[in-house]
Amino acid sequence: MQIIDTKLNDVKLIRPKTHGDDRGWFAEVFNANAFAAAGLPSRFVQDNQSFSQRGVLRGLHYQLGQPQGKLVRALSGHIWDVAVDLRPGSPQFGEWAGFDLRGEELEFLWIPEGFGHGFIVLSETASVLYKTTDFYFPKGERCVRWNDPKLAIAWPLDGIGEPTVSAKDGIAPTLDEAELPGAFTPQSK
Repeated sequence: MQIIDTKLNDVKLIRPKTHGDDRGWFAEVFNANAFAAAGLPSRFVQDNQSFSQRGVLRGLHYQLGQPQGKLVRALSGHIWDVAVDLRPGSPQFGEWAGFDLRGEELEFLWIPEGFGHGFIVLSETASVLYKTTDFYFPKGERCVRWNDPKLAIAWPLDGIGEPTVSAKDGIAPTLDEAELPGAFTPQSK
């Protein structure tokens, strides 16, 4: 398994090793020991899957009280996935990074607790799977506006125009208005 650093501290791109022959391929996509050895969480408690049409934008979501780290993968289709550092006091607070995730490429994105997460579907449809380190906690559900000018996320909207967002995401607060996760400390990794 290859663990790739990204421009955001603690956000990692993970490429499992595939073994192929004339029958197809095989990959071990998760191994708790390998994740722990790489300093990544080795315990996930919930798997979520979504199916969306082209132009659907989900996010930027995070959770207070029971923060969730997410291990995200496109099972099919093509998404552009975004992580935003929302940890007050973090040296990268308010910074974002975007990643192309495609179903045919066996890549995962690790997004730690304290980060906002969202994606837009660039293919006709996409199925996305993400494992979480804590359970869904409705009272702690929060989001930041996907098009907040302060974040200035360069969403790839060519050929899409205005994305389709949920009512909740459409009225999400800006970064300046949002209730944010606890302060960043090096121990909170």
